[in-house]
Amino acid sequence: MTFRYDFAPTPFGDALVVFSDEGIVRFDLSESVDPSVPWLLEDVSARLGDVPVPDPGAADELAHLLDDYFAGSPVRFDETVRLDWRLVEGFHRTALQQITTIPWGETMSYGEVAAAAGSPGAARAVGTACRLTPFSIIVPVHRVVRSDGTPGQYGAHPEHKRYLLDLERG
Repeated sequence: MTFRYDFAPTPFGDALVVFSDEGIVRFDLSESVDPSVPWLLEDVSARLGDVPVPDPGAADELAHLLDDYFAGSPVRFDETVRLDWRLVEGFHRTALQQITTIPWGETMSYGEVAAAAGSPGAARAVGTACRLTPFSIIVPVHRVVRSDGTPGQYGAHPEHKRYLLDLERG
């Protein structure tokens, strides 16, 4: 198995994109995504058991989709790019796969996602899955909101979640 990486521009800065032979393994919007800051690559390398190699241009197709998305087009990333789910297991994977079904511009509560994923009462586990997702934006965890309809957190950047929700609402 070969792992490689590239960067894709977003309004929040460049995102780290790690690929396997099966598809995208990780799409990370962490604020310190910079080729000179190796901690993200160290983390994903430890989780993969291998060190991804640079592959400039590997994220070009995804970058075009992101351009469309941030221009307001309802892109379904899970139908357009291949995802390699190897870093997600158990209920977290089930929850994230359920989240991919939330349509553009719509939201579900953490509890609704838990119920739809077959585990009513597992709202906190859905929140953990959203927080730990290796597929930020590509799996639209920003569409998962609190039961009162308020956005809640988005890692350390709730303003990014608000931005994405507002973008999708037009």
